[in-house]
Amino acid sequence: MTKPRVLLAEDDEDMCRLIEAALQPRMHVAWRTGAAEALELLSGDEYDVVVTDLNMKGMNGIDLCARIVESRPDVPVVVVTAFGSLETAIASIRAGAYDFLTKPFDVEELGLTLDRAVQHRALKREVRLLRRAVEDSHRFEDVLGASPSMRQVYDLLERVSDSDASVLVTGESGTGKEVVARALHRRGRRRTGPFVAINCAAMPEALLESELFGHARGAYTDAKTAERGLFVEASGGTLFLDEIGDMPLGLQPKLLRALQEKKVRPVGGSGEVPFDARVIAATNRDLESMVEEQRFREDLYYRINVIHVPLPPLRARGGDVLLLAQHLIDRFATHAGKRVVGLSAKAAEKLLAYGWPGNVRELSNCIERAIALTRYEELSVEDLPEKVRSYRPASLVFSADDPSEILPLEEVERRYILRVVDSVGGNRSMAAQLLGVDRKTLYRKLERYAARRDA
Repeated sequence: MTKPRVLLAEDDEDMCRLIEAALQPRMHVAWRTGAAEALELLSGDEYDVVVTDLNMKGMNGIDLCARIVESRPDVPVVVVTAFGSLETAIASIRAGAYDFLTKPFDVEELGLTLDRAVQHRALKREVRLLRRAVEDSHRFEDVLGASPSMRQVYDLLERVSDSDASVLVTGESGTGKEVVARALHRRGRRRTGPFVAINCAAMPEALLESELFGHARGAYTDAKTAERGLFVEASGGTLFLDEIGDMPLGLQPKLLRALQEKKVRPVGGSGEVPFDARVIAATNRDLESMVEEQRFREDLYYRINVIHVPLPPLRARGGDVLLLAQHLIDRFATHAGKRVVGLSAKAAEKLLAYGWPGNVRELSNCIERAIALTRYEELSVEDLPEKVRSYRPASLVFSADDPSEILPLEEVERRYILRVVDSVGGNRSMAAQLLGVDRKTLYRKLERYAARRDA
């Protein structure tokens, strides 16, 4: 590991040699007895931290600090003085100093201060690189990420943004399906129209029908005025049907007719009302399986699934976790009025290792909580939720040293298939795609495993 490089500006040559000898085992120290000479050395070489005495002939330590902050803002400066006072400390901090020490100081104290300064510089560099990656990463409106799976999503969204064809967005809970729907609306030619969203699982069938299609005056108790419904409300824009897999079966034929005819019949009304809205539906359910089990109409499935946008789970997006985390840190820190610039290396490792069953929504909650709890400029492991800190990924590795662990190939395949199905929340269509087999083959295997278990 390369030792940190320290530049010392101190007009007492004996003090320079003393500090150099004390720090040399763990740091490379270069020194100059004047501020101007130190600046010249810094301009031609790379240093991790600068230590400057306050009172020197010519340029003093505070002026040197200000010059370094202006020309090399990435290099932290520690100001040391034998004349410690509150005014001096304030002047140093205002000049941009990272820290302030008063003579006589303990060399170990100086070493610890320099260690923190070096870590601070490394963190700022990592944050700068990560922010640049956030800015340069492929994105579609507010949909952020740089993984291959997300680039495929962006490519698809770009191609269909101006289309009026129905879109079905699928993915686990928390993957950002509504974010994608809103992004499609903002990027498309209907962007000046309304974006109207409804959760199909949030209300009973009668109320959902009235919300979608409207109702005539007197259609039911308390219907004192006519309401035009969300299909008509969304005309000129986009209607987002969230959790469409939970739409009651009895209402599905009416929805199908509305999508086919581009007209709705209000509850209790005698005529049909035309509408002009693009429909985007979303679900975390396996609609193909629901069709086979006759829990979702096949004709409606094909009507809403003209363009399919599958969103990958966060655990399958690799380094996107850190890109999203940095984006969320910037957002929540600004909102909380805190100076939090990034993640510690160990915290980043924990975020990458965790499985994120709640996907981006869970990551957002995790970062918001960490910002609220942290007392430092970087989020540490201690700021993360316990389940993230203590997470240990499951493993399918078997020990060859134990004969009992040498399993038949069929059993290895069974365990792996069940693990994949579990990792995608039971979505058999997605599992079949990940496994590289057709759905019918996967269904037969799962049925065989279930029969074996029940036998």
